[in-house]
Amino acid sequence: MFASQAVSRLASPAVLRALEFLSHAVRKGLMLAGAIFVLGLAGTYQGHSGFIDGVRAMFPAAVNASVDDAENTPDSPSSTMSLTGDRRLLPSMQLALDSVARRYRVSNEVLEPIFLAAQESGQELGLDPLLIIAVIGVESGFNPFSQSVVGAQGLMQVMPRFHSDKLPEDAGSLPFFDPIINVQIGARILRESIARNGGLVPGLQQFGGALNDPEQRYAGKVMTERRRLEAALQSVKRRA
Repeated sequence: MFASQAVSRLASPAVLRALEFLSHAVRKGLMLAGAIFVLGLAGTYQGHSGFIDGVRAMFPAAVNASVDDAENTPDSPSSTMSLTGDRRLLPSMQLALDSVARRYRVSNEVLEPIFLAAQESGQELGLDPLLIIAVIGVESGFNPFSQSVVGAQGLMQVMPRFHSDKLPEDAGSLPFFDPIINVQIGARILRESIARNGGLVPGLQQFGGALNDPEQRYAGKVMTERRRLEAALQSVKRRA
C-alpha cells in the first residue's frame, strides 16, 4: 500500500493514466483466462448437469461474464455501448477496435478510450477516424509509452518540443504519454499537415517526417493499415 501511494505521489497524471490502461488489460486477461478454463471444463462435462451447476455456483462472475462476452457480437446493439458514460463508439469503429485488439493483442477495454478519442477528434476535425487509428498502428503499435530515438512520444509519436503549445493547461508533466491527449494533439497535427501540404499523401509524409521521400513509403504504410481495417469491416459485414 505504501509503495503504491509513493508511486501515486511521484508519477504524473499522464503516466498514471497510461499505467491504469495497462493494469486494466492485465486484470482482464487473467479473468478471461480463468473463465476460459472454467468453461472448458464445463464443455468437457456438458452431459453432467450437476458438474455445470457446481461450476456456476463456484464461479458465477467468470461464467456469466464469458457468456455475456460471447453474446455481445458485432451484430448485437449492445456491442456499441461504451464503458465511458454515455459516449459510444460507432458500429464501424467498434468493429475496427475488435480487429485491432486481435491483431495487436491489446485488451478491448484498453483500446476503447483510444478509439473514442480518435472518433471524436475525427468528427471535430473532419478527419477519417480510421486514418487516425492507422497512424497509431504504424507509429506505436498502440503502445502509449513508445518513444523514438529523436524524442517523439506516445501513441501518435508527437514531438514535444514542436507541439507543447497545443497542450491543455492541466496536462501535467508528461502529457504526451497520456493516450487521450496524445491522440487529440496527434490528430490536430495530422489535419494541419494534410491541409498545409495540399493532400492526404504529402500530409502523411510530413507527419511521418519523410516529406522528401520520393517513394512515399510512410504514407504507403499508413494507407495499407487503413485498407486492412476497412477489409476487416467488410469481412464482418459480409458474414452478417
